[in-house]
Amino acid sequence: MRRIVLVGGVFGALCAANAAHADPHEAWQAPTLTITRADEDWSDLSDAQKRSHHWTGPFKYVPLGNDEDWLSTGIELRARSEDYANNLWGDAPAPDDGYVWLRALPYVDLHLGHWRAFAQPILATSIGVAPASGPVDETGIDLLQGFVEANYGSFRARAGRQMVSLGTERLVGTRYGPNVPLAFDGLRLDAQLGTADIAAFALRPVRPGTGNFDDRTSSNETLWGLYALLPDLDLYYLGYRNDAASWGARSGRETRHSLGARWHGNRGDWHWNIEGVYQFGRFAGGSISAWTLGNELGRSFPALPMKPDLTLRANVVSGDGNARDGQLGTFNALFPKGKYFGELSPVGPYNIVNLQPVLGLSLSPKLSASLGAAAYWRYSTADGIYDIPGNLVRAAGTSHARYIGTEVEAGIAWQATAELELSASVSSFSAGSFIRATGRARAIRMFGLESNFRF
Repeated sequence: MRRIVLVGGVFGALCAANAAHADPHEAWQAPTLTITRADEDWSDLSDAQKRSHHWTGPFKYVPLGNDEDWLSTGIELRARSEDYANNLWGDAPAPDDGYVWLRALPYVDLHLGHWRAFAQPILATSIGVAPASGPVDETGIDLLQGFVEANYGSFRARAGRQMVSLGTERLVGTRYGPNVPLAFDGLRLDAQLGTADIAAFALRPVRPGTGNFDDRTSSNETLWGLYALLPDLDLYYLGYRNDAASWGARSGRETRHSLGARWHGNRGDWHWNIEGVYQFGRFAGGSISAWTLGNELGRSFPALPMKPDLTLRANVVSGDGNARDGQLGTFNALFPKGKYFGELSPVGPYNIVNLQPVLGLSLSPKLSASLGAAAYWRYSTADGIYDIPGNLVRAAGTSHARYIGTEVEAGIAWQATAELELSASVSSFSAGSFIRATGRARAIRMFGLESNFRF
């Protein structure tokens, strides 16, 4: 079955910009190293000669008697430092904050004929988070993924705790950027029908605690749906229920249905990704009608020095037009990717219009850089702005201003070895008229450093 690999934030743009110029894989590099490690297929290393080409070979494929029985192991070790000045424009509980995230993600992947068992513990901790660490900062020692799977030709069934990445992770993602990724408990069925890959699933998100072995399945939220991958086209339906939802000053049960389509591809030096979603349902006794349209168009210039890739993104996400009319117009991004618009993302995909050009550069075969800017406006002046999880950051108040602000961001990433990546980013978000009218309005600044070792 086809696999889609996504990386969030500025460095995701870097990877997309330079993917066409990457060096061919060596024989020992069976798949590309990914975020969702369970999607990697190392069966090609059943050839002992290929396993001997690189030091990781004996770890990636351990034969257990025959070609159908084998074991794969691996680990991710990540250290990330983030330093903020004037977080949330000076309104955060600790606006000037600097901290370090540390996490280890080992895994074991056992294949026995048509059956498979995958286990991935997590050890995640933080240093210096103010005023206190939360569930996205640390979770101690716990189980991030643990599932069993049956594979029969074009059909696969997976049950247990698993990470889920759909499309470009607009609505369902891994939350990879923060320290503690997102997992779900439940059942997923995949089938290949001709040129289409179809997934059906019924899941509940895992809510991590900050202690050891205290992650729990959510008792309030449920996600179900169908996702079909066709050549250059994704079609999907997602159902969502939250028994304790809150939007603005209202709270109650939310049942929301999302119908979406995504057209994506590349022709020559051009690439594009266009996605639209309409949502309907019920919230707190009233109706829901919300939508979003995201556009991404890019062109690479492989013949020019540093092989630049210029991408323009434009997003429109609906907000609530009237808090008193009984209808909720705010789009719900459900479980979106972390670092949604970049390494610094103080606003999430709710009630916004944004325009975001990004330039990716290949400084050398192992060194990439990017420079991006983004401008944000409110879609509805009757609604406020939200963070990525959907928490209200600034209420609409009495302001009719639309302009939220402008962000600039630069990043550089060095693939030091096949397993080790070092990266840095610097970001600044200047407040616009809406932020100035509703509270503190200092410019947010963030500096990020990351080391990621993965095999």
